[in-house]
Amino acid sequence: MKILVIEDEKRIADNIKKGLELKSMTVDVTYDGLDGFDLAVSEEYDVIILDLMLPGMDGLEICRNLRSKGKNTPILMLTARNEVESRVKGLESGADDYLGKPFNFEELLARIKALARRKENKIKMKYKVDNLVLDTSTFEVKRGEKVIKLSKKEYALLEFLMKNKGLIFSKEELADKVWSFESNILTNTAQVYIGYLRNKIDSAFPKERNLIKTVRGFGYKIE
Repeated sequence: MKILVIEDEKRIADNIKKGLELKSMTVDVTYDGLDGFDLAVSEEYDVIILDLMLPGMDGLEICRNLRSKGKNTPILMLTARNEVESRVKGLESGADDYLGKPFNFEELLARIKALARRKENKIKMKYKVDNLVLDTSTFEVKRGEKVIKLSKKEYALLEFLMKNKGLIFSKEELADKVWSFESNILTNTAQVYIGYLRNKIDSAFPKERNLIKTVRGFGYKIE
């Protein structure tokens, strides 16, 4: 993950950089609003951490200018001015989230990860395995020219497998990834849904080769 930190308090900026680099992130830091804006426009970042009060160009102006140029990089705004009016102005200018100083680093990290996931979820693309195609912009799944109707969970499981084509996952790992926030999941739920998918994308196409594979003793994969 690549992060841009625009913060004129050098100690805070450098501490953020050090902490994020320990989490294996790539971090660019600038202490000036104009320099930060130039970097934000010319480089691609997963998240921008932006102070409100900056020399050269303040955070609100940076937000507005980036959005006017079509830059949709998630922005987390930092400021010591934590009153409601400041938060509202920051969000209205184009910021995606807001964190007041002083802050806990673990909360900062959690917010960065949440913003990065939000950005990833907005990216629409197609996944293809052989002649099976999953289109995340239309939620359509086709094998050859035939549209395959899937339930919401069948779709989610297939999307996960296709994103990770060729990798093997146990039924427990699949349950954790696809049903991660559901507490009433049975241990064989993923196995049952693998069966549903096989019926729809393999058994329904007897002249095509099977795409979902069982690796005995390890789990399942699609290739």
